[in-house]
Amino acid sequence: MATLIKNKRIAPDSWQQLEPAAEGGLPGQPQTGDWIVPLALWNEQRTQLRQRSGRNGVLLENTDDPRLLVEDFNKLALIAVRFPKFTDGRGYSIARLLRRLGWKGELRAVGDVLRDQLFYMTRCGFDAFALRADQDPQVALTAFSDFSAPYQPAIDDGVRLGAVHATSKPVVSALSPW
Repeated sequence: MATLIKNKRIAPDSWQQLEPAAEGGLPGQPQTGDWIVPLALWNEQRTQLRQRSGRNGVLLENTDDPRLLVEDFNKLALIAVRFPKFTDGRGYSIARLLRRLGWKGELRAVGDVLRDQLFYMTRCGFDAFALRADQDPQVALTAFSDFSAPYQPAIDDGVRLGAVHATSKPVVSALSPW
């Protein structure tokens, strides 16, 4: 089993990422275990996947529309979002949209995931991270304490600067967005 960071801890990973068989459809795999399948394969084989004796997860590419999964939220245990390059930020938007749509399950970042992204990914709703192979998970854990308080509102429950009520009247209260 591979390791990943989940809920700010190093955890074993029981999930297997599957690709469609060359002739289409499900690959020749045992019908047990936890599978992550691409969105297209989920859409084609949803009935067969739900009949097997393992948990199901869906892999979204950064070009996939996460709204296509809303009706299936109760059938899935995990949604993974692929970051093809660490400079591609579309996965952040997908994560935030999934949480706004009501996704409560595991939301995993996969692909080109680096230590420096983890704090920001958490703010957008990710709670699990499959790091790039050259990243040390122990070192990556320190990313969650890089900042004591963020400025921006986000999906996580972090207290942001400026949101705490001051005991004295602020000088520029008319300009404050809070």
